[in-house]
Amino acid sequence: MGLKRVVIAVDGSEESMSALRWAIHNLINDKEGPTFVVLHVQPPASIVTGLNPGGIPFGGPSHVEVPAFTEAIEAHLRRISDAIMGHASKICSENKVKNVKMEVIVGEPKEVICEYIEKVHADLLVMGSRAYGPIKKFFLGSVSNYCTYHAQCPVMVVKGSS
Repeated sequence: MGLKRVVIAVDGSEESMSALRWAIHNLINDKEGPTFVVLHVQPPASIVTGLNPGGIPFGGPSHVEVPAFTEAIEAHLRRISDAIMGHASKICSENKVKNVKMEVIVGEPKEVICEYIEKVHADLLVMGSRAYGPIKKFFLGSVSNYCTYHAQCPVMVVKGSS
């Protein structure tokens, strides 16, 4: 097959976990498979809150402080990322995947995924598709659609459960 490094993007959805299972069942043979990199992109708190915390001065003109609610949101996002990666790790462990690396990066998912696969010279990107309808896709965009057009390696979009 010739695959050395496969990046599987997970976001906590069942579709992304199905994509991970698909990769495990279809890309690993009896001998040894490629190195799997399970990648989760955690959104920054500023995107979630809609605020730029660095632009809000607190405690005087020369002192900028991150608001407490932003710190709480960051902590909550880290807990979510930990849970997502824990679930992905459990799937890999149950399927006896030997060569796997877990990676969490903060940023805009579609951009981070494309930058990451280029950085690590991935041979394949595997991701799930939530199959948004046309209206939701217009407003939210589609990470899998973006990556299909911008990734520097082949992209496998897994639809449905495996």
